[in-house]
Amino acid sequence: MTTGTLPRWLKPMNKVVIALGRLGVPAGPMVTLTVRGRTSGQPRATPVTPITVDGREYVIAALEEADWARNLRAADGRATIARGRRTTPSTLVEITDIGAQLPVLRAFPVQARGGVPFYVRLGLVTAADPDQFAALAGRVAVFEITA
Repeated sequence: MTTGTLPRWLKPMNKVVIALGRLGVPAGPMVTLTVRGRTSGQPRATPVTPITVDGREYVIAALEEADWARNLRAADGRATIARGRRTTPSTLVEITDIGAQLPVLRAFPVQARGGVPFYVRLGLVTAADPDQFAALAGRVAVFEITA
């Protein structure tokens, strides 16, 4: 169970990162995931950091019930991923098998170091330790990005 909260500046900063991406300015390894809202039907964009394990790309929602994860489930995994100005229609498949989540979660603190402080702030881990991230299997949402 999470005990902390996300920083107040996160939503405004997400808007800045999305705007920079639309201008073609890279924001590190982040991409913009856009999914149709489950109630409004309007496109909802959020920056995410994909990681690669065995040649496959994944994204992780620290909060299993994060709005973007809930929207993605409601949209049957259909989304677009923007890398700079290049947008690609994608399907994201939720990985629910704990054994399949383990290598992805272990890779996260190594490949997406900028995301680790959010997990710490939420009380999910205490450090960028792959074993601590692996212990989150079954408690966070893991999605594989497919074509």
